[in-house]
Amino acid sequence: MFITFEGIEGTGKTTQIARLKEYFESRGRAVHLTREPGGSRVGRELRQMLLHVDNADLTPITELFLYLADRAQHVAQVIRPQLEAGRVVLCDRFADSTIVYQGFGRGLDTAILKQLNEVAVDGVWPDLTIVLDIDPEVGLKRATLRNLDDGKAKEEGRFEAEHISFHRRIREGYLTWAALNRDRIRVADASATPDEVFARVKALIETHLPDLA
Repeated sequence: MFITFEGIEGTGKTTQIARLKEYFESRGRAVHLTREPGGSRVGRELRQMLLHVDNADLTPITELFLYLADRAQHVAQVIRPQLEAGRVVLCDRFADSTIVYQGFGRGLDTAILKQLNEVAVDGVWPDLTIVLDIDPEVGLKRATLRNLDDGKAKEEGRFEAEHISFHRRIREGYLTWAALNRDRIRVADASATPDEVFARVKALIETHLPDLA
């Protein structure tokens, strides 16, 4: 089973994925936790290029193909093998990020992005995608503080450095894309406490993937 988490910066994806991992493991399920970019060896190198603030001059097309390269390697070397081994795979960002960030955010054609993603994922699409939704100003403040606390303000702060208007486009993009893909994508309000958000996440899992829960 393959579950992905999406959302703007600062929605608490890392916290919720970690809690969901514990939830499944407490029920005897083997879980593999991963992320994009950076889920594979090559991906970790690509992550440095994609997220470092010094690379603000990446063109939208360059950015797109770096993400697609990361994804193709990630699927081939990590996600597919883990799924074939019978594990639940939980991923922090996946193909929907490209549709939203490079499409709604950068203005690239979403139909073309969908086609390119089809090539990169090679048939491996999530069974469920959960979008954590929050006001962009709140999320951006959280993300900026997190990077400062972790000492990664330069290493992983390129998107946080974008203007607030960019983050608003991303949020609206996620909500629009979720509405167009109701069979797979569900939205959870992430503005509450971590416990309350996890209760919402767990309810989505139990409703849409009852055999897994």
